[in-house]
Amino acid sequence: MSMKVTVDKISDPAQFGRVAVVMGGSSAEREVSLDSGRNVLEALKARGVDAHAVDGIPALLDALRTDRFARVFNILHGQHGGGEDGVLQGALEALNVPYTGSGVLGSALSMDKPRAKRVWQSLGLPTPKFVALPRGADVHAAAKEVGFPLIVKPACEGSSVGVTRVFEESQLDQAVELAAKYPGDLLMETLIEGDELTVGILGRQVLPSIHIVPKGAFYDYNAKYIAEDTLYLCPGLEGDAETELRALALAAFDALGCYGWGRVDVMRDRAGRNWLLEVNTAPGMTSHSLVPKAAKVAGIDYQELCWRVLETSFREGL
Repeated sequence: MSMKVTVDKISDPAQFGRVAVVMGGSSAEREVSLDSGRNVLEALKARGVDAHAVDGIPALLDALRTDRFARVFNILHGQHGGGEDGVLQGALEALNVPYTGSGVLGSALSMDKPRAKRVWQSLGLPTPKFVALPRGADVHAAAKEVGFPLIVKPACEGSSVGVTRVFEESQLDQAVELAAKYPGDLLMETLIEGDELTVGILGRQVLPSIHIVPKGAFYDYNAKYIAEDTLYLCPGLEGDAETELRALALAAFDALGCYGWGRVDVMRDRAGRNWLLEVNTAPGMTSHSLVPKAAKVAGIDYQELCWRVLETSFREGL
């Protein structure tokens, strides 16, 4: 299901009404969300929006009953109280409160990586070979099916939480042990060796891709949020290759029923083939985050980006 934005560009901050910027929460990505949320709140206030910080879903639902917020800017990350898995979206739709980003279906499907990949496969969109691993599954048999090198990760986490690259069988048990510290099933997929790229989507505008070049072996949590030596090349590709990548990203986004804004992560192998990894429906908005970097190259500064994301809360049916 896709929804259309139903209003022209907002020019007066008063049109947004009183805005709750929901951040923090109780997922594994709480600290990243708090960082993102502080930045968004500051940017919206600087543009004259009547914006207020709210920490987590229970506090937000309490506040909606008492403080009469007109809409919600969702900058929670992750699942299990992280607000990126469809639970918050369902609650807000039940209360008829508009919010930014994807709805119930797009949020839930994007967070569940194996099911997202099955949708892409059914449409002929490229994604690495994978096996979904319920708790207690025979991981060594699965590894033989997928083949080395491979990646083991929680099926429903973001921000590279619990992810391990596995090059030989002796590393497998330790990788599974790490991923199993997080709730839910595991995902094992072929490790695509090549370039890591990401594509931001804002409304129907596809932002320039970013080629991520970490100093270390790959783009892990440290490289994403802490290290200062990761290189970001934007646009990540040129000419037809860039056009093709952006088209693939939008197709992947639409296939999962996403709308509003988001980010599509892709690996490009040594032969120049693109492989879809995942969609983030509430991307990071920290100083290290990727959507703000791409938006800046497209001529959209951070404050304008936050404003335009907030505009996506105007949709049919809300």
